[in-house]
Amino acid sequence: MEQYELLQKLVNCFESLGIPYFITGSIASMAYGEPRLTNDIDVVAKIEPEQITELKRWFPESEFYLDTEAVKEALEHSSQFNIIHPASGLKIDVIISKNDDFDDSRFRRIRKLHTAEDSQGNFSSPEDVIIKKMDFYRQGGSEKHLRDIIGIIKISGDSLNFNYINQWVNRLNLQDIWQLVQK
Repeated sequence: MEQYELLQKLVNCFESLGIPYFITGSIASMAYGEPRLTNDIDVVAKIEPEQITELKRWFPESEFYLDTEAVKEALEHSSQFNIIHPASGLKIDVIISKNDDFDDSRFRRIRKLHTAEDSQGNFSSPEDVIIKKMDFYRQGGSEKHLRDIIGIIKISGDSLNFNYINQWVNRLNLQDIWQLVQK
């Protein structure tokens, strides 16, 4: 299985089950910025407990690793769980929405982008990808997040809403990282 096929399967699943979602992380960074290698797909979702059984049907045990107990725990704690395709080594990180002001804003700003020639999926806005990448950099210090941010600004800079970014930079205390990025 190729990454684009797994992405399409994920989008088809969530669309079919009516799960609110958006693609974020490296996949979204590449959509707005520069390409790089990644083996995972990050998605923020609002999954209901009654959708777990159907989710498991979309990702059967014969092809995928999906621990339903991990899903229940992620729903309970607004954390995350994984869907793994062992044959390819590809992974989906399903991040449960925290239903806070920032996630609410991100869901309102979803962009429809092509996931395949004849299909579209929900993606985080480029501004929200930048903000979240700054937050991840603050948490772990990985330079890849800064490179992703710079790539988005380089490719999509003319269309970015910098007022929106600045608003969330201030609300989330990311000023030092934003200054570093702007240098």
